Amino acid sequence: MAKVRNKSFVIMTFLSPILMVGMIVLIAFLTKVNDNERRVIVVLNESDYFSNDFNSTERTSYINFEDISLEAAKDSVASLGYSGLLYIPDEKDLEKVAGRSFFYTKDAPNTGVLDNLEDTFRDRLRQRRLQELGVSEKEFASMDKSFEINTATFEGEQNLKGINEIKAAIGGGFGYLIMMFIIIYGGFVMRSVIEEKTSRIIEVIISSVKPFQLMLGKIIGTSLAGITQFAIWIVSAGVLMIVAFAIFDIDPSGISPSGGVGSGIGVAPPMPDANQTLNLYAQEIFKIPWLMLITFFIIYFILGYLIYSSIYAAIGAAVDNETDTQQFIFPIILPLMLAIYVGFFSVFNNPHGPIAVGFSLFPLTSPIVMLMRLPGVLVKTVYPFGNWRPLFCC
Repeated sequence: MAKVRNKSFVIMTFLSPILMVGMIVLIAFLTKVNDNERRVIVVLNESDYFSNDFNSTERTSYINFEDISLEAAKDSVASLGYSGLLYIPDEKDLEKVAGRSFFYTKDAPNTGVLDNLEDTFRDRLRQRRLQELGVSEKEFASMDKSFEINTATFEGEQNLKGINEIKAAIGGGFGYLIMMFIIIYGGFVMRSVIEEKTSRIIEVIISSVKPFQLMLGKIIGTSLAGITQFAIWIVSAGVLMIVAFAIFDIDPSGISPSGGVGSGIGVAPPMPDANQTLNLYAQEIFKIPWLMLITFFIIYFILGYLIYSSIYAAIGAAVDNETDTQQFIFPIILPLMLAIYVGFFSVFNNPHGPIAVGFSLFPLTSPIVMLMRLPGVLVKTVYPFGNWRPLFCC
């Protein structure tokens, strides 16, 4: 109660969500502004090829230069401030045309634009090579279609591509939440112990209660204060983010890590069964045992916090000031970091593998690794020994 009534606690409880949401909105807004930039690329095509291959899209415009020298084209593009100049020389053979083509820019070219240009050249070269082997354009179009194999469980349920990654990300989010809570509020327990030692209040308290009762009360009290603060953060941050995105007209689904560069040969039309696919993904996410996941999150949250906060309290009892604790912090954080990295590089790919199972049984990594495993697998197959024994031994 003393911690909750503290002015700094109250200020940071309401200021932190504002800062976090502000940072997220700023990043999203800057990304949106950056994506609105329209790139203009000049094409100087002296060959008989690629006459209709470069079509303008929403974010990339192509302008054709004709009857002009390469040097004059470079000067014009530089003076007009365009994104770049694609020069296609005059050669009889397509292979030589592609090999001698250049893309001139003032600075290093954008990766997305460069990939689109390379894809265009690659498709045309592949088509020409197949035609030389006797394949017609119609046959090439039928051959160039993408393919995805159908997958299903033994019970006949359809598997969706990427659903395991989505489930793992959900579990990883819960695990990351536990790690942040332990790091933040475990340090509070340690500083509280050091403060009571320095002020010698601990000597008075020990005369009235047992050391175990004192430690347990300190851990539980700090955790309740932390849970209260986290709950306020989650609710307020969610409301603020919805309001901020509505005010600034930001669509989170439209933010692309690659910068949202359109293809140089046109944008692929949406799949006819896109809505059906989205419904299947929604059904798969809905099938996640959320009640079980939240229940295990609470269990591993409590047990993990009790283990680490006890270690933090032990460190606080072993040192005389907070400066001496810095050398002990890294050994505590190391298992948490190890659990996160093991989760991303091992658990996501194979939740039943020996690495995932082993780190699930190790007490210091179990809270995070187990939560990463749970969403993507069935309850009866998570535990390597069957029944519920690993839950209690972890």
